[in-house]
Amino acid sequence: MATAVLLPLVAAGPALAAPSPKPTPAPSPHPRPPAAMSTVGGPRLGRPGTQVDLAAGAPVLPKELSGRSWIVADAESGDVLAAHNAHWRLAPASTMKMLFADTLLPRFPKTQKHLVGAGELARLGDGSSLVGIKEKQTYTVHDLWLGVFLRSGNDAVHALAEMNGGIPKTVREMNARADELQALDTEVVSPDGYDAQGQVSSAYDLTLIARSGMQNRDFREYCSTVRTQFPGEQKPGAKRGTFEIQNTNRLLTGADGVMPYKGIAGVKNGTTTHAGSTFTGVAERNGRVLLVTVMNPASKEPYAVYKEAARLLDWGFAASGKVRPVGELVPPRSARTGTAPSASPVRPGEVRPRVTGDAAEAAVTGPAKAGDGAGVALGVAGGVLATLAGGAFLINRRWPAKGR
Repeated sequence: MATAVLLPLVAAGPALAAPSPKPTPAPSPHPRPPAAMSTVGGPRLGRPGTQVDLAAGAPVLPKELSGRSWIVADAESGDVLAAHNAHWRLAPASTMKMLFADTLLPRFPKTQKHLVGAGELARLGDGSSLVGIKEKQTYTVHDLWLGVFLRSGNDAVHALAEMNGGIPKTVREMNARADELQALDTEVVSPDGYDAQGQVSSAYDLTLIARSGMQNRDFREYCSTVRTQFPGEQKPGAKRGTFEIQNTNRLLTGADGVMPYKGIAGVKNGTTTHAGSTFTGVAERNGRVLLVTVMNPASKEPYAVYKEAARLLDWGFAASGKVRPVGELVPPRSARTGTAPSASPVRPGEVRPRVTGDAAEAAVTGPAKAGDGAGVALGVAGGVLATLAGGAFLINRRWPAKGR
């Protein structure tokens, strides 16, 4: 019996050294959601399984849904139309970059330049997605954000984090921003979304984060850009060239056999070994704007995360007005108090709450090209997703600012 137990362990050999931060071990192929999850947004959102309340004439949910967690919500009212394990804390992959952008975008003007120093890119995890940044080369903030949103470039994230004072400071500020948004399932360890032990978010939180990010004009512009030119390496005595980069959001580009989704305006996709595939999207149809998040579908269908997100969006638009909400997207803490969030990420001695249960405007540089999503994003800017100063988050008419 001892031999039978020990032999497979011996045969497995030594484990390979992991990059920093340390990746989380691969998940079980058939995990179960926690029996008790956060109830932020309503008690039903804390229950495992699918939550939906169909009224007369409402279409049934699509059958081809395999995501471990997903949510469909109205971006304007904040109503959650349907959800499945909404608060299950799972690895987010590069959808974490939405929180990175929501935290750092207002910090630097687009035209500010950054010389990438030696060692800035030394801690990139093995297999990281890259836009192609080089050390000892200069890039504008605008260039770097295009690299983050279009190519999901971990190298661009590290360069921006260095501008912000380093990775540890950026992680602290991202966690503080998550708390401000009441995204309490979220714990940031690596700002680029690379698999890291203890790094989690949820479909509910990613939807909150996307809703917040869409308040920012630059955020909307970047996440809806289909393709653009990115600076190449500057060689002595030669004119600096460029190369084309394309957005990795296949519902936006229509690449690899995935049909572009009509009315899509972003926002972010991600894939890692531990997280599987994740996606948060926003789309507009007939005056309604919906947010959808899908995490880690089990289906073997190619690019299932996009196809399941599209099915949920189709259902949401067809069901809007015909379903009773099962919860809501809560406002940030500052919206309840009427004050802007503090510039200090964490006060001395402050303990971040944990759930139980498991912009300076500048002219756009570079020939960025946007598809239909860009028009939708600009429509969102002037319509239901209002861009407001002072960090106020007021797209939900049920909690307007005082005096508005």
